[in-house]
Amino acid sequence: MDNNLKESLRNLHGSLANAGPVDEELQDLLRQLDVDIRLLLEQRAAEGEDVTTTYGLAERTQEISAKFAAKHPALEPTLRELGRILGNMGI
Repeated sequence: MDNNLKESLRNLHGSLANAGPVDEELQDLLRQLDVDIRLLLEQRAAEGEDVTTTYGLAERTQEISAKFAAKHPALEPTLRELGRILGNMGI
């Protein structure tokens, strides 16, 4: 499942690069989400699947997705997919 998550993150980065200007607040939210997901993946790789701290990543992804839906509708499906993957992973 981590491979799907990594692929979804790559897709999100690619979509962002082509989306045009994104406001500072959303950029900050996405940067922090990206850092937190990467930290969690590193922690899971080191400690195994039993990592319990998830930083509320699935919920935060859904909140960011809702903000993007209004301002950047083309990006919203990628964020929604990212949230779905995180939810399926129990994150």
